[in-house]
Amino acid sequence: MESALTQQLTELCGRARRAARTLAAVGRADKDRALRAIADRLRATAEEGARSAVLQANAADVAAAHEAGLAEALVDRLVLDEKRLGAMAAAVLEVASFDDPVGEVLGMKRRPNGLLIGQVRIPLGVIAMIYESRPNVTVDAAALCLKSGNAALLRGGKEAARSNEALGVLVREAVASAGLPADAVQVVPPLGREETRILVGLTGMIDLVIPRGGEGLIRFVAEHASVPVIQHYKGVCHLYVDQGADLDMAMRLVDNGKMSRPGVCNALECLLVHEDEASKLLPRLGALVDRGLEIRGDEATRAVLPAARPASKEDFGQEFLAPILAVRVVGSMDAALEHIAEYGSQHTEAICTPSYERAQRFLREVDASCVLVNASTRFNDGGELGLGAEIGISTTKLHAYGPMGLESLTARKWIAYGEGQIR
Repeated sequence: MESALTQQLTELCGRARRAARTLAAVGRADKDRALRAIADRLRATAEEGARSAVLQANAADVAAAHEAGLAEALVDRLVLDEKRLGAMAAAVLEVASFDDPVGEVLGMKRRPNGLLIGQVRIPLGVIAMIYESRPNVTVDAAALCLKSGNAALLRGGKEAARSNEALGVLVREAVASAGLPADAVQVVPPLGREETRILVGLTGMIDLVIPRGGEGLIRFVAEHASVPVIQHYKGVCHLYVDQGADLDMAMRLVDNGKMSRPGVCNALECLLVHEDEASKLLPRLGALVDRGLEIRGDEATRAVLPAARPASKEDFGQEFLAPILAVRVVGSMDAALEHIAEYGSQHTEAICTPSYERAQRFLREVDASCVLVNASTRFNDGGELGLGAEIGISTTKLHAYGPMGLESLTARKWIAYGEGQIR
């Protein structure tokens, strides 16, 4: 017999599917009006400050996180304040400013039989987001799904349950005020793993699942889903400092990549240094150690930087999500590429080099969703890459690779214009 939980989730999905059919036929003006209404409410909430329902709910979540002993880097991802609410509103308005991908016609060609054939972008349908911490994801995902004509089921983590519920109310009210179905955005209560298992098994009700969070969550979703899943297990991001590199630049890239926000998936986790630069660069990392960075280095690193702790094999390939950096000295670019191939997670890789030829080789040979030359790993982000708010980062290649913006939330269907042709 179908459980009450399955019935509840099936009903949510049914409402989402009905809303998705409406959204698929809605034009840009209506969708943008809903997005502007969301932004207006976010700004009004920021102006209201601590008196607002959203910030009161968030304060309760943050207090509970501290009481539960959640790591500070993870608490930081949970916190909302007036500044972050303003940034969320700006991100929503940026999504509104982008062209609507739905209805874009691509590659129209005339066949020898006279048929005019091409493709057109269409919404995916119902997208389920399953995520941890970061309540801004609730708004980002809602905005991107609305703009791309998709209904969103948003299942956040229990640590942000109050924040997500309050933001969900805000978004649904804004969507309804713009004349669109409120059920286009629904916040699913975080009831536990059983609820997640049921949700990702609702074949025919959900068109795509995007898990966003720790490796354990993503593997659980991937193992139990019977609907398509976007996978991104972890962000093990490397910076390779090449022979002859500008060491001032290298230090800026390490500082920004590791220390700006250690708890995010595009944070630098491993530094690879060419042996010719090790004696000059590694002592300079002491300035970051003084600011709280823990370095775990191989023998060559510790010979130059005694403050480093010995690195174990497990430290390479580790997503620390904390002010911890694995460091290894390599003898060549070949060795750096081999290390990245073995320990990388196809997320973000960067090189600091003065050589155009070696930069091009790095871009060509490294398999990652974003590869950078002389720039911080922190740039692998939808906003920084010009996509606006991202719904997630895919480290698999079907159907998206890297940050997923509006186009990644559409499919293409074939269309044909004829004059009575038959086969």
